[in-house]
Order: sequence, then C-alpha cells, then structure tokens
Amino acid sequence: MSFIASPRLIALAAAAAALQAGAAFAQQAAPAPAAAASASDGLKLDRIVITGTSTARTAMQQSVSVSSLDGDEIARGGATSAAEVLRAIPGLRSESSGGEGNANITARGVPISAGGSRYVSMHEDGLPVLLIGDAAFATPDMFTRTDYMTDSLDAIRGGSAGTMGTNSPAAIVNFLSKTGKASGGAVGLTMGLDHRSTRLDFALGGSLGSDLTYQIGGYNRVGEGTRNTDINVENGGQFRANLTKKLKGGYVRASFKHLSDSTPTYLPVPVALNGNRIEQIPGIDPRSAFFINSNFPSDITRDASGNLVDARPADGLTVKSTSFGLEAQMTFDGDLTVTNRFRRSENSGRFLGVFPAGGNSVAVDNGYTGSTPVFVAHTFNTSLDDFGNTLNDLRLQKGINLGSDQKLTVTGGLFTGRQSDGATWRFNRYNMELTGDGARLLDNNGNPTTAPAGENIWGGCCYFTYHYDVNVTAPYAAATWDMGALTVDASLRRDSFRTTGTRNEGTSAGWDPAQRTVVSNKRDVSSHSLGVNYRLSKDLAVFGRTSTGASLQAPDRGIGLLGKTDQVEVGVKSRMGALSSFITLFSAKTREDAGFEATTQTYRGNNFDAKGVEAELSWRAGAFSVSGGGTLTDASIASGANQGNTPRRQAKLVYQLTPSYQFAMGEVGATIIGTTKAYAQDDNQVVLPGYTVVNLFAAYELADSLTLSLSVNNLFNTVGYTEAEGQNALYVARSINGRSAKATLKYSF
Repeated sequence: MSFIASPRLIALAAAAAALQAGAAFAQQAAPAPAAAASASDGLKLDRIVITGTSTARTAMQQSVSVSSLDGDEIARGGATSAAEVLRAIPGLRSESSGGEGNANITARGVPISAGGSRYVSMHEDGLPVLLIGDAAFATPDMFTRTDYMTDSLDAIRGGSAGTMGTNSPAAIVNFLSKTGKASGGAVGLTMGLDHRSTRLDFALGGSLGSDLTYQIGGYNRVGEGTRNTDINVENGGQFRANLTKKLKGGYVRASFKHLSDSTPTYLPVPVALNGNRIEQIPGIDPRSAFFINSNFPSDITRDASGNLVDARPADGLTVKSTSFGLEAQMTFDGDLTVTNRFRRSENSGRFLGVFPAGGNSVAVDNGYTGSTPVFVAHTFNTSLDDFGNTLNDLRLQKGINLGSDQKLTVTGGLFTGRQSDGATWRFNRYNMELTGDGARLLDNNGNPTTAPAGENIWGGCCYFTYHYDVNVTAPYAAATWDMGALTVDASLRRDSFRTTGTRNEGTSAGWDPAQRTVVSNKRDVSSHSLGVNYRLSKDLAVFGRTSTGASLQAPDRGIGLLGKTDQVEVGVKSRMGALSSFITLFSAKTREDAGFEATTQTYRGNNFDAKGVEAELSWRAGAFSVSGGGTLTDASIASGANQGNTPRRQAKLVYQLTPSYQFAMGEVGATIIGTTKAYAQDDNQVVLPGYTVVNLFAAYELADSLTLSLSVNNLFNTVGYTEAEGQNALYVARSINGRSAKATLKYSF
C-alpha cells in the first residue's frame, strides 16, 4: 500500500480516531511560563514542550508529535505499571502484560525485535533510566514507578527524538517529577477489593524560604498481586526527594531516588492450538494462572562467583535502584543558556518466573504422571548483577535576533554515558502440576538437588554469566529559525559507542575459565532530522519532518549490533470550538542487525516498512468530556524468508477512549483500550485475536480534601493475548490480567 496514495487509509484512520478516541492528554509546561490555554483547548496546544526537542516551543509551534498526561490522569487511568500508562498514548505500542516490568515497547510500526524497548528511550526528568532499552530481563520500565510525586509524562514519537537522545529514534518517554513549586501534599491508602494488596502513597512539597523549594514522595506496599496465590509477591516501595535553589537567571537542583520493590513476574502459560487459533487448556486461565506459591519455596542456582544461591521464586521481579542527580540551568546576558543534567544510578535485582517449555529428555508437556496432568517448567532465574549507569548531558543555547521578526536559535551539546550490562543466567527445569491455581512442584528431574547444573536447554542459551560496559560519547547540534508564523529546525547527532567486557559459560560445578571470552567493540552512528512548522492561525498549524536515527542493541543480544530507522511525518494541529485534534501521517523504514532471542532460539534481524496515521482528539460539552486517540498502521517485513508478511504482534488498529463526567462532588468515567488482531510470529500463522479492555474509575469527595476513589481494571474480564510462541511440542501465550478492583482513600493538604 502506497503511503502517499492512501486516501482510504487516511479516511479510515480519521474516522476510527474520531469514534474510538483515547485517554486524555495535556502538554507538559516547561519551567518557562506557558501561554494561557484556551478553555476549548483539550490538547493544551499552547503549552511549552521541551522533551525530545532542541528549543522550548509550544506544541502548536513544534514540528513534532508529542502528548502528555498529568499526574491525575495517570492515576485515574487505573494503570498498574509505568509501561501500562503508555497504552493511553497514540502511536506507542506497549505490551504491558508481564507485571510491573520487562514490557515490550515501540512506536509507529518500528519492530519490537527481540524484546524490551530497543528504539524507545524511557527517561526520568530528562535523562535515560537505562542507556540501552532491550537487555534481556532488564528493561527501563522495571526501574520506573509512578507515584504521587509524578507530575506528568511527556511522549514524543519520531521527530527529533533520535537527535536529542541516544538510542531513541522511535520515541522518548519522559516521566517528570514534582519540584515543590506548589506547596502541599497528599497521603493515600489503596486496598485491593478482590485481591490482597495494600499500598500507601504520599507526597509533600513547598518552600523552605530564600528561594529554596523541596519535594519528597514515594510509596510502600505489600500483597499477593492481582493473580491468586497464597504468599506475598508484592513487597517494597520507593522514596524520592529533590531540593531546588532558585538563582538569578536560573536554578540548581539535587535529586535522590531509592527503589526497592518486588512484584510478581507474569510469563506465558500453556495453551492449545486449534489450527491457527489459541484455545485455553482446562484448568489454565491465561488471565489468572500463576505457578508460584508456597509449594515452590526455593530455586537453587549459582551467582557470578560460582557460589550456590537459594533464590525465592516469590520474589519474582525484584529491582533495586539508588540514584543521585544534579541539574542546573543558567541564562546569561546575550540570550545564552547553559543547562547540565547529571545522574549516577546503581541498579540491580533478579528476574525469576516460571516459563513452560519442553526439555530435550522429557515427554510431551501435557502428558500425565498417574492421574495428575503435568508440564515442564523452566525457571527464568536471572540475577541482575549490575545495570548501573552514569549519565551527563551538557547543553548550550544561544538566541540571535535577526530583525524583521526573525530569530535564530543555535544549540550545541555533549551527552556522555556509561551503562553496565551484567547478569547471571542459571535456568533450572521442574515438572509441575498443570493447573493455574495452587500448582504443586512435583520434582526437578534431571537436576541435582544440591548443585543444580541449570539444564542445557534452548541450545545452551541459559547457563552463563557476563558483564559488559557500554560507553557512549555523543556530540549534537541544532538550529531553529523562527520567521513569523514559520519555524524551521534542523539537528544532528554522532553517537560513538565502545563496548568492553567478558562472558563466561558454566558447568555444574561453577564457571569454566576455559569458556571465558573477552570482547571489545567500537561502533559509530550518525542521526539527523529536519522539520518545518507553519501556523496558519492561532488555532491551526501544519508541520512536516524527515529524520534518520539509530539504536544500539544490548550487548547480551549481540556485540555492536545496530538498528536504523528512516522516518517521514506530516501533520496538522487544530482547535475548532470544543474540538481539539492532532493528526499525523507517518512512514518508518527500519533496518536491523540480527540479535539473539532465547526462547525462540533465533537471531532476529530484518528490514521493516511501516506507514500509517495517528490521531489525538479531545471534545468537551459542559461537564462531559471525551478524549483519546487511534493509530492505524500498515506494516510489512521487507526482507528475508517472511518478506511481505506483517511483523509479529503488530495490529492494524490500536485505539484509546476516555469519556468522563464531572459533577459537584466528583467524577466518573472509563478508559477503553482496544486492538485489532495481530500475528504471533512473522510467519503469520497463529493469530492473536483483537480485544477491547474497559477500565472504570469514580471519585467522590467525602469531605473537604478527602476523596474516595474506586477503579476496576478489565471490567469485563477480557482475554487479551499479547504474545505467543511454540517450543518443543508446547505452545504458550501471555494474556493481560483479568478483572481486578481497588479503592483509594486520599487526603490532600
């Protein structure tokens, strides 16, 4: 299908977006004061945008597609993880079915590849959470949590994201923290109504005098999560703080974060195939099946030094992150602004979950032992030894008045970073009862109980330890020319990567020195972007952009491998009475080197071609409002054995809708997120059916500043498969979670 000659595609997308619009969006204000938004401006197109751009401009002036959610919108959407929040943003594709981490995230038909977020960079306060987004079992969303201290979220798709950030050609997602500008705080207690879960959130900020502000916030929780078990699999919390000193012409800010949290790991479960259709196995409900309980108290493995470790499967996805940051901005005479952001983070943890898979010496997995149906379970037991990083971004910007209503703004910057990628894989094999509730561990046939070897499964992929360091130096430059209603901006970036490290294969007794390999690799890549925006009136603007960017794959998937994208987009932003709209046509061509994927035992690398249209709309009539978006994508594989097929898990249409009604004492509403069918794999055989998820929310003010909120996630208990694959006579699939409900009592002061 031609991108230029596709009136049907454009018309369908516009109609779908108008009818199926999604979650409410508001553009995030930068530190500079923003123009007052029109009362009818539901998309806040007059707010200043800074994420992923070289120059602070209103959304109406920027030649990029950008959306925002504020903290209240994030909370009322009922999302259970940072990645699930992203499902409310058009253009982004977030497969957030695995719990609170390890989600697959991409944008606008750029491929998922081997997992994680290779082409999307997730930021906190302007710096990446992890420099590389697709490390196996260690993705940025795992180390990101939203709480009462979250002020807003910016998401820029395509555009200048690839030149204003490293490893981010498809998108930059930036979670922004409160900084004490607004005095006050809140405390809230959330309880599960149909599951055992308790969480306490708090935030407090304000002035300390002498142009000094502070902000603190965080949460703590304990419980079993939304899937049934008889043990605590949620346990931990987060604390964040920042201190800002306002200076003449700028500010300096220190920030701190400590995250120590354990949450359940939800992996695919056994299913049956009927032709190309996925069907449930009796006793295994993919919305609720969970194989970790008190019957599975221990998984013995070895650490990076070869010592035995008794890991608790109940710890599931455990992450620990301690970071310290400094940010400063100063504006000097002559319209010169200097900004520097620095952060050092120590990141570690463990990824432990049950993955159904066939072993070479085991019978078909749905066979029987006596009268008990069993399956072969492998523990994805990965120690995240070191994923710490040190990052710094220095930016200088100079404004030059050219006269005649013209201004040139030039920007130069240098980003430097170091990212560790260190983990230990030791996967064990067990026979487990084939039931989704209260499954019993039957035996660990084939593994010594005192010194487990970590069965040599999937081609020996999963029994090793490694530690790599990726260093990057990335100078970048940009120029923005303003001439009345016309804005033209260009930017370029040069990323120089160097990867060093070691990998060691193992034996049953530990690590074999003879199997140790040392790597050293250098790879350079350039990115560039050119955009034009023209404001036809204060309520109507058009823009266009072309860009080329690249992303380095995680070294555990292949040393020095790159994915490259070429993108073109054109769009229109408008306000017409009570209706605001932002519609963008896009094209993305991706070429990637082949990286390794463990569960399919393949090296994935192809060329991909995607085109489509993305729409955001917002409409208000009195107390009723509806806002949302939709993305229609025509994507194909452009090389290899599956040339012409649709890339795996890529749906034609993804849509969101948030209707709400406000009354004197509260608000009621819903978020509706849907997708059409997709294919499980690139061969386009097994179908992942389309589905629609409805989440309800309601809030009522019991007294002054005291609010009771109720939310129901997946109201109709929909099965929504996000991925599926087969290995050794067994097929598995992962679904979104089933219905869950919670209540929050919040006091604001």
